[in-house]
Amino acid sequence: MAGMTDVRTVLWFDGRIEEAAELYVSLLPGSAVTDVMRIPEDENPWPGGMAAGEALTIDLTIGGAPFQLLNGGPQFRQSEAVSIALTVDGQAEVDRLWDALVADGGEESMCGWCRDRFGVSWQVIPKQLGELMQGPRSKDVTRAMLEMRKLDVAALEAAARG
Repeated sequence: MAGMTDVRTVLWFDGRIEEAAELYVSLLPGSAVTDVMRIPEDENPWPGGMAAGEALTIDLTIGGAPFQLLNGGPQFRQSEAVSIALTVDGQAEVDRLWDALVADGGEESMCGWCRDRFGVSWQVIPKQLGELMQGPRSKDVTRAMLEMRKLDVAALEAAARG
């Protein structure tokens, strides 16, 4: 059998990966920067216009899940086709994470989705939603959720009660 395979999600950025990594590791316990690869000092100029010493990749964990941020340039942009889903316990944690992600230029979307200031899409979902969606009033819960931006646990529970 071959050696261990390292699996991680790579997110393509056009600059600001150190700032993004700092935000991401501040969000959840079990998060840390694990490696930074910088443009070598003797490689100036680097293709794509990056300067010597600038971070090319940053390996990190977010809540224990491995990611790599790649300073790849303007060829590709973040989109909602890929998002990072955070399932959390309770409204206070929904509020804390939502506020951190939409701060400083992030954008709210619908149904618990938002985009941070770097363009990365996130889903901030209270675990209670999954529980309520299994109940007899799941259609009412779904209707309520479809009207929300940031998910509101009390309103979802009220919809489940009818």
